[in-house]
Amino acid sequence: MQGRVEWTGGKNLIGTNSNGQSIEMDWDDGPSPMQITLQMVGACSLVDVVIGLKERDFSKVWVEMESTRAEESPRYFTSMHMVYHVVGDVPLKLVERVVQKSHDKYCSVSHSIRDDCKMTYGVEIHSE
Repeated sequence: MQGRVEWTGGKNLIGTNSNGQSIEMDWDDGPSPMQITLQMVGACSLVDVVIGLKERDFSKVWVEMESTRAEESPRYFTSMHMVYHVVGDVPLKLVERVVQKSHDKYCSVSHSIRDDCKMTYGVEIHSE
């Protein structure tokens, strides 16, 4: 994996991957690198959830996240709480199992976060 991050003036950065795809960041007004990191934990895990539910009848999946960070530098994440929402006819226990496996085994991004970051999650199923 390769990438490049370039300062583009002011408080702005642009990150580009080896395929030429890019994301713009603003370290004050966002999306900041830490905001993107939080969202990427959610995105990585959400991929696992969607793949894990592939044979089920659902129409929408999203995750809402809250986090806290250390008060002093480096301001690493101290906690993350995620609530996964699934719209469809999917058993709650199945989604809980898929989410648990994502965090225990598959999500590379969440495994890249410090071990002392407390990660918790919940699941809500919504009818069509």
